[in-house]
Amino acid sequence: MRVIGTAGHVDHGKSTLVAALTGIHPDRLKEEQEREMTIDLGFAWLTLPDGEEIGIVDVPGHRDFIENMLAGVGGIDAALLVIAADEGIMPQTREHLSILDLLQIRAGIVVLTKIDLVDDPAWLDLVEGDIRNVLRGTLLQDAPILRVSARTRAGFPDLLRTLSLLLQNAPARPNLGRPRLPVDRVFSIAGFGTVVTGTLSDGKLATGEEVEILPSGLRGRIRGLQTHKKKEETAVPGSRTAVNISGLDVEQIQRGEVVAHAGQYRSTQRLDLIFRLLPNVSASLRHHTEVKLFIGTSETIADVRLLGAETLNPGETGWLQLELRTPVVAVRGDRYILRRPSPGETLGGGTVVDPQPQARHKRFDKAVLRALDALAQGSPAEVLLQAALALGPAPVKDVIARSRLEGPSAELALKELFDSGQLVKLDDGPWTMDSVVLAASQWTKLKESVAATLVAYHGVYPLRRGMPREELKSRLKLAPRLFNLVLPKMAAEGVLTEGPKWATLPGHIVRFSPFQQVKVDKLMALFAAAPYAPPSVKECQAEVGEDIFSALREFGDLVAVSDEVVFRKTDYEAMMEKIRQALQQKGQISLAEVRDLLNTSRKYVQALLEHLDAIGVTVRDGDFRRLKI
Repeated sequence: MRVIGTAGHVDHGKSTLVAALTGIHPDRLKEEQEREMTIDLGFAWLTLPDGEEIGIVDVPGHRDFIENMLAGVGGIDAALLVIAADEGIMPQTREHLSILDLLQIRAGIVVLTKIDLVDDPAWLDLVEGDIRNVLRGTLLQDAPILRVSARTRAGFPDLLRTLSLLLQNAPARPNLGRPRLPVDRVFSIAGFGTVVTGTLSDGKLATGEEVEILPSGLRGRIRGLQTHKKKEETAVPGSRTAVNISGLDVEQIQRGEVVAHAGQYRSTQRLDLIFRLLPNVSASLRHHTEVKLFIGTSETIADVRLLGAETLNPGETGWLQLELRTPVVAVRGDRYILRRPSPGETLGGGTVVDPQPQARHKRFDKAVLRALDALAQGSPAEVLLQAALALGPAPVKDVIARSRLEGPSAELALKELFDSGQLVKLDDGPWTMDSVVLAASQWTKLKESVAATLVAYHGVYPLRRGMPREELKSRLKLAPRLFNLVLPKMAAEGVLTEGPKWATLPGHIVRFSPFQQVKVDKLMALFAAAPYAPPSVKECQAEVGEDIFSALREFGDLVAVSDEVVFRKTDYEAMMEKIRQALQQKGQISLAEVRDLLNTSRKYVQALLEHLDAIGVTVRDGDFRRLKI
C-alpha cells in the first residue's frame, strides 16, 4: 500500500487534478468549496494500471496554510509537484520543493497542469526549462515532467503509467512490529464513535487490539479499521488508515498525536537533530532561537540549542538539540521541518538522531558531537552501540527499537558487538529479545563504581564482613531486577564476593588489631568463666565496643539467642546437644528441667528455648518442649 501527496502553488490545479484522477474531490470543507481553495488536508484514492491501490493526500498551496501542508506530506512515498503551465514556477512551488527535499521524498513527478490554457508549444518548452533549473540540486532533479489537462484528461494515461513505474521502484514500508499512526484527522460517526485517520508506518494494526494515544497516554481499543472506505481486519504499513477507537471521545484526541500499541513508544520533549538551514532563508540561525517544529503530523514550539557553533549560516548543516514546549512522538531517522513562527518562514529540516537524549548537552562538548556523528553516519553496529549507550542496561528489543535497525541488520550488528566485546549480556542463558545488555564501556564503569563503593565501605567498617546487599543496591541506584543480574555477573568476573545478604571485595578478611584482640580475649575469658550464664549483650558491647561485638556475631564466634542473651558458639552448640539428647531420652522437657540440666538461671534458659522454637529445633507443648519432627 502506497501513499502519494500533491505539492505546489495555490490555484495550480492540485485538487482538480486529484478529482479528475480519482473521481473524489478532496476539498471536503464547505469553506474550501466556496472559495475553491484547499485549506486543510484532503484525501482520495485510485487504482493504478498495474492493479495497485494508492492513497492521495492533497495539501494546501496557499502560503497561509503551509503548516497544514506540513501535516500531510511527512508520510508519503512519492510526490506530485503540480505546476500550472500558464504561470510556471511560483513562490510556493519553490517552498514546497524545498520541503519535499528536506523530507527526503525521493520519488516524484512534476505534473505540468492546465496545458489546455496554453496554445504555444514553445511556451511549454520554456516553462519546462525553468522547472529543470529550479529542480537542479534537489532530490527531484531527474523527475519526469508530464504535461496534462484535468479538463480534457490529456496526458492522464502517461501520468498513471509513470506513477505505477515510480512506485514499483520505491522501497516498501518496513513492518518493524511497532505500528504508529500519526493522526491527521479526528471526527465522530454516528453509531460508531471516534475515528482517527493517518498514514500507518512501522507495523500493523488489527481489530480488537488495545492502543495508546501519545503523548496523552490515554488507552482505547480498535473497534474497526478502514482503508479507502473498505473495512479491514488488519491495516498494513504505508496505508491510509481510518481507526474507529472505542473508549475515547473525539475531544480527547488531537491532530499530531500518535496511535500506537501500548508501551511501545515514549513521548519526548527533547530531540537531538542533524539540521540543514536552507540557502535562501532571510537570516542565520542563532542559539536560543524560537522555532516551530513539524514532525509527523504534530506541531510545537521549540527552543534551539545550537551544538558546536554559535551561528548556522544559510546553506550550512549542523547539530541541534531542541527543547520542546509540548511533547511529541519521534524515533531515530524521522524527518522534520523547522519554521520561524513570525514572520512565517521555512528555515530547514533534517533527521532525528536521538529522540530521547538523557540530558541537556554541553554545547561544545567534543564527546557529545562525536557520539551524534556516530549515530548519524555510523555502521549498523555503531548505531546499535550508540543506542545501547543512550539507554544503559536494557533489553535487546528496546535497544533495537531505539536504533531503528531492521531484523537482519540488527541481528548482524548485535552479533558483531557481542563478538567484539563491545556489548555485554548481563543475564544467563541463551540470547533472546528480552536479554539485558549493556555497552562494555558502561559495564566497566559500573564495575569500577562497585569496587570503589566496597573499598570505601571496608575503610569505614573494617570489622564487617561485607556491605549489606540492600545498601549496595541503594548506593548504585539500580532497579531490583537489574541489581540481581549485576551482582552474580560481577562475582563471576571476580569483582566481588557475593553472600546471601552482603557483598565484599574478594579476599577481604576481618582482622583485629593487637589492641582490639586484647579486648576480645578478655571478653572470651568472661564467657569461659560462666559459659551458660554469660555476660549480656550490653555488657559485651561495653567491654569491646559495638563494632567488635558485631564482628564477633557476624563471623559466628558469638550466637545471639535474643536481644539480651548471647553465647559463645562452642557453648551454644554444647547446650543444644545436651537438650537434644535429653529430649531423645525423655520425649519432652520443661524449662525447669533444662535450667537444672545446664545449671543456669531461668533468664538464659527461657531465651534459649524460645530461640530453638523460632529456628524449628523444638516445639512448645504447654509447659514442655519436644523435638520438632
